[in-house]
Amino acid sequence: MDLAQIFADLDTQPWAEWEHAYGSADDVPGQLRALASDDAEEAEEALYELYGNIVHQGSVYEATAYAVPYPARLAAAGIRPADMLLLLGCIAESEDERSDTPGVCRVAVTAQLPLILPLIEASDTDVRQAAVWAAARTGAAEQVLPALRRCWESELDPLVRAEVLAGTAWLEPAAAEEFEKTVLSETAGGAGAGGGAGDAGHGAEAAPVRLAALLACVDADLPWTPVHHDAFISLLPAGPLVADRFDQEQTEPFRYVVEGLLERDTDEAREAAFTLIEAGLRHTDADARDEALSAAEHACEASRAATTRLAGPLTALLEDPSSASAALSVVHQLGRRAAGAGPALAAIATEGGDSADRALAALVVTAPEQAAPLLASDLARRPRALDAAAKLSPWSRTGDARAGDPDPFPYTPELLDAVRARLAEDDIDWNGSIHLGLLLAGWGHRAAAAVPDLLAALDRYPFVVLRTLPAVCPPEERARAVAALRDADLTGQNPVDVGWALHRLSGGADEAGDAGDTGAVMSAVVEALASGGRDMTEAAKLAGELGGSPTAASLLPHLRAALSETARATTDPASGSSGAGRTNPDLDSDTEIARALWRLTGSADEAVPIIAGVLEEADGDWHRWQNVRAARAAAALGEPGRPLAPLLERKLAHRDHAAAAALALLAVDPAGQDRVRLADAALASAEADADPLNALDVLRAVGTRNLTDDQHRRLTGLAERDAHVFIPGFPHAPATADARFREEARALLRTDPRSGPTSPA
Repeated sequence: MDLAQIFADLDTQPWAEWEHAYGSADDVPGQLRALASDDAEEAEEALYELYGNIVHQGSVYEATAYAVPYPARLAAAGIRPADMLLLLGCIAESEDERSDTPGVCRVAVTAQLPLILPLIEASDTDVRQAAVWAAARTGAAEQVLPALRRCWESELDPLVRAEVLAGTAWLEPAAAEEFEKTVLSETAGGAGAGGGAGDAGHGAEAAPVRLAALLACVDADLPWTPVHHDAFISLLPAGPLVADRFDQEQTEPFRYVVEGLLERDTDEAREAAFTLIEAGLRHTDADARDEALSAAEHACEASRAATTRLAGPLTALLEDPSSASAALSVVHQLGRRAAGAGPALAAIATEGGDSADRALAALVVTAPEQAAPLLASDLARRPRALDAAAKLSPWSRTGDARAGDPDPFPYTPELLDAVRARLAEDDIDWNGSIHLGLLLAGWGHRAAAAVPDLLAALDRYPFVVLRTLPAVCPPEERARAVAALRDADLTGQNPVDVGWALHRLSGGADEAGDAGDTGAVMSAVVEALASGGRDMTEAAKLAGELGGSPTAASLLPHLRAALSETARATTDPASGSSGAGRTNPDLDSDTEIARALWRLTGSADEAVPIIAGVLEEADGDWHRWQNVRAARAAAALGEPGRPLAPLLERKLAHRDHAAAAALALLAVDPAGQDRVRLADAALASAEADADPLNALDVLRAVGTRNLTDDQHRRLTGLAERDAHVFIPGFPHAPATADARFREEARALLRTDPRSGPTSPA
């Protein structure tokens, strides 16, 4: 097949009418042709561009299916065959098809099997391996399995054999048991720990093939026995054995096995996973221990039992200088369950270098009381530890503050003195200054002694001072602080930041008849609203806070003028506004302006149509927080927001929006709600890890006694299952956030007589 045949119909296709990741596919023909270029650099660039266009981050498109025949023909013609086969395999395995005909891309690759299957017998091992993988990814078992079976009988190369085994088990899961018997039974005579890819060890299968058999056993949910355990440990470190394989999900075999075992959700499988990790952590090879650490980290993120079970073995690694550094990040994840690691962490933290800082950061979350004096003694050289301490402050959390949140980092006079001394220095970077502010804000009025230091640092770290000062300043110091802000040159600062600081320091009301503070705050609001930028949302929030001020009504025209054209069209159809689509920042600012209008006027007449417009436009997966914020704004209206009920009811079907919508419905139309339906929506949201904490608020409002038996069972499952519940907004402390959810869920269950005793946390 020459190039003229390969590309014979290329230019007759309507490429401009088809779509890929970046729009029209009219550039695809040129990229396909360039794959056959004699210029290797040009061909490589074309392949890179095709991956970006037709297999973009694993997604395939309408144009993808039409492009498939050309790389298949190129491969059959011997033109970059391995690269072409890998491209076809990536297309075939995609589960994210952005076309109107689901499955059409995989069907397109399957149609090329007459060109792909003969390459399983190519002379080049790379081509054979790629052909095996691409053929298997089509899922066409009837066509592909016979070719793979023949290859298994004759193939000698270990990597190709591993690919054949994996592909066969992929197409026919029952084959995993067959390979378990024929491959793993030879382990005793095979290569020892870390056996190389070419070492078959007295007739046994080579290490990559044995590893492929073990991974197939995991995929097929076969029992994980001591034979599997010993075979896997004998192959460590396992990463190099899959380095030249194509399955991107198996690039970390240890983690893959542990993840697969934990997903079985049985006591036996969990015990097998933890035992495997413990053995890996004791391995004599440092790379093997690193793989076990990665698996342990995943286990602690996924399993509630793992943090307790693995705390001891992980802590023991801190005593080994060759493993201590790698173990620090995992111990950090354990939180207070690794309190026993305190002495070892403290010993490392007193040394120099980055490891000392990382050890102190781990100590901050595992034993904060023990960490406080160490942080105070060397604050300037412990940025990681300061970051960890700052993240304990309620002011640093993305999620909403709730009862039961962890306490802020422990206050000590010595650490306060260290922070004050640090604020006097000029070399603090942006993150470091914010972390110092968060630490002080978490302590509140206990840090009042730092007020003079903050005021002295106003010219150097104005952003931090404006955010921190209101939290730490006691009532008797507020007038002095306000005067300092008035006198300072803050022209370069965000006016909303200045306005918030003045508002909070003045307590939200004019003092001694002086309207200066309120006037300055209102000026900041007006300036930000007129800017048309992202600050409008915060400015609208601040305007709403001024609702009690007799002069706040003068903000109403500025708020109305700041609405997007779409929002103005909903409140004033005669305005001539176009009602064009809005960006997410536009939706957020319109929502917050609606709340401010409600708070300043006491009437929902303007707010309701604005919020309704946001709820209607913010539809689907890309507007999670816009829906949540609009639902909260609706809830703030109370029963005057009842016209919004139909729109909110539609949101119950989307897991990301359901809990916030249910809470809003209970606020705007409490008597008209089917509470069983609201509980169902909330539970679905929690089970999908979408909005678990707000889901608990819904269930609390509904009342556990009003839950059906099935709903009670589902809530009990969330509280008592082994798998963590993921809480959005707390990515730096998933286990801690889950522990808070579990505690709240158990407390809720205790109010229901159907609940038996809950397990200790």
